[in-house]
Amino acid sequence: MTELPSLFLDRESFQAAFVSGLECMLHRHDGLGVFILVLANASFDPLVQKRLRADLMRRFDQCSGTLRDALREGRRSPDASDDVDVFLRLMALGLEAVTPTRFRRVGPWRLQYNLVRALRPPRMAKTAVSSLRQPFDAAGFHFNKAFLRKEVFWEGDLLGWPARLLYNKFPFAPLHGLLVLDPAAERPQLLSEDAHRRVWALSECVGDRMPGFGAGYNSYGAYASVNHQHFQTFILEAGAGFPVESSHWRHNGGAQAYPVACTRHTDVDRAWSQLEELHLADQAYNLLYRPGCLYVLPRGFQGSYRHADWTGGFAWSELAGSITTFNEEEFEALDPETIEAEFAKLRL
Repeated sequence: MTELPSLFLDRESFQAAFVSGLECMLHRHDGLGVFILVLANASFDPLVQKRLRADLMRRFDQCSGTLRDALREGRRSPDASDDVDVFLRLMALGLEAVTPTRFRRVGPWRLQYNLVRALRPPRMAKTAVSSLRQPFDAAGFHFNKAFLRKEVFWEGDLLGWPARLLYNKFPFAPLHGLLVLDPAAERPQLLSEDAHRRVWALSECVGDRMPGFGAGYNSYGAYASVNHQHFQTFILEAGAGFPVESSHWRHNGGAQAYPVACTRHTDVDRAWSQLEELHLADQAYNLLYRPGCLYVLPRGFQGSYRHADWTGGFAWSELAGSITTFNEEEFEALDPETIEAEFAKLRL
């Protein structure tokens, strides 16, 4: 097993590089996409907000003026249409309306009100899916697109594999990244055994230095937004965890049943055996990798049920008990029974 890159030395080093990378991106690259990415990360992370608030306000004014001129003169913006749509909504709201992400406990669940993430383009999220298998589409959206190069946080060798870590453009977890292993292979979002073992090993190795490290995974049809094999990495504060990790749940040795099927694996081989079974059964699932263990959560395919209006759909974070909503009134009003009724729709 090769050594880990120095980036993964400890949480402080990773966070410093993460924030510095956002600052460099904002200063070196024009365009609405970069602004949106940095703003979304600033709204989620108070450290980024404090460091870049003044720069973001200046850039917002510049981008607003440029876009107004283009619209007035009938010119097409050089930015991606998704970014133009998001930025126009930001202009309508006003930058002062973009408040920091808020959190509260609702029974055993962790709820967040994340306004900027509400502006995210749906991509595959509104697509009804009935199979795990969909061929990679080189003409569609994927992580090798040239315009995404500026969103790459780190790239290099990771435990013997070429890897790319991009910033999550609309984060909902601390130090949120998109990890693509062997991106040139252009594998679809059907988990391979090699990738499973690499991410398990990565969680253990990085977890020795940063216990809050982990990775989420959405199968195709379980609210994966891109059909290019990837994981979502995060680094929680020391001692923090997702609700699914609580000791009172039956899968962790407690007495209470989780609201959807959940298996906790501490053996990489047994974990893969269950994943193989899910692949053979063509069954959607979400995963949470944590140091030394994996939570496997089989669930109904997106589009096989109608999710409530207060959620954009339950993916790995929601299945792990950390739930995002985009309306402030709903954030304040949601109760455990309403949340658990949404879980019930996913049961097999």
